[in-house]
Amino acid sequence: MGLALIVHGGAGAMSRDRYEAAREGCRAAAVAGWRILVQGGSALDAVQAAIMALEDNPGFNAGTGAVLTKDGRAQLDAGLMDGATLDIGAVAGVERIKNPIALARSVLASPHVLLMGAGAEEFAVNAGMALCEPGELVTPAQYARWQRGYAAGDDVNIGSQLDVGAGPHSNSNGKSEKAEKAGSAKNGRRSGKVGAQVDAQPVHVDGHKHGTVGAVAVDAAGHTAAGASTGGIAAKHPGRIGDTPLPGCGFCAEDGLGGVSSTGHGEDFIRLLLARRALDFIAAGHSAQAAAIAAIRLLDTRVHGDGGLILLDGAGRVGYARNTQTMAHAFIIEGMDTPFAGV
Repeated sequence: MGLALIVHGGAGAMSRDRYEAAREGCRAAAVAGWRILVQGGSALDAVQAAIMALEDNPGFNAGTGAVLTKDGRAQLDAGLMDGATLDIGAVAGVERIKNPIALARSVLASPHVLLMGAGAEEFAVNAGMALCEPGELVTPAQYARWQRGYAAGDDVNIGSQLDVGAGPHSNSNGKSEKAEKAGSAKNGRRSGKVGAQVDAQPVHVDGHKHGTVGAVAVDAAGHTAAGASTGGIAAKHPGRIGDTPLPGCGFCAEDGLGGVSSTGHGEDFIRLLLARRALDFIAAGHSAQAAAIAAIRLLDTRVHGDGGLILLDGAGRVGYARNTQTMAHAFIIEGMDTPFAGV
């Protein structure tokens, strides 16, 4: 068993000129979480730190830079689970919270599990959290996309094409990201600036269905945590809630089994309770990578959904899979100098 952390920045379609920004954003988030783990911090703290870094990066559909509802608002969802205690904290439809995952963490420490909207924001004030103005979450790039109506090209249907990534401990024969993995030694070990290409342009061109961010970690005590954060579907009906704040759907963690964070068309993940099913595959004896593949194949075959997920098993072994064109991600485990990042 060893330290491990994996993050994702959403699954969907991405133009090649956004690949490096997506990689750098995920790499920076992994570094933020990893610093906590190597200093003896908890998996829960590491997941929160990693997701906050993604929420603060305006290129991702979470926190600042999230996509907008059909009436032009950023309504944010987030959830977090402690695999040791099975405690859960989640929020939905908040509009004045810069880092929804931080509020989810406060909810986790309370008697509640899921709070929504104005009630969640009232809880934040009572917990001593500062509220932001709703407009602070809206970037010029997302406002321009909303003004033109999230037109054709924002929701690219790339079909069903299961791609998998073989983690460093995988027993899988997954063949995805060949070019990325051919250069993984250089990419995963290089030195230099982290997060140098954070900018305000969205990394995904298909804003309707994809863009959740998330993280999973295993700490030195063997405890697991998982979480996710999102702005949801572009031009969504106000009040729509997807899988991201729902345990077992958008995220799930249980010590001994591992943790999962999902990204994709939320309604399909809810129908399948897909994050929990991925852990059930591990419980049935699948490797981390095989469990990720099995879960995404189920998504594809059972409901013809699209998306991806990341996971760690209880020993910190990495798995990830997608049936979309890309899924921005990064991971780091003991023995690695810097994170591997890919799309």
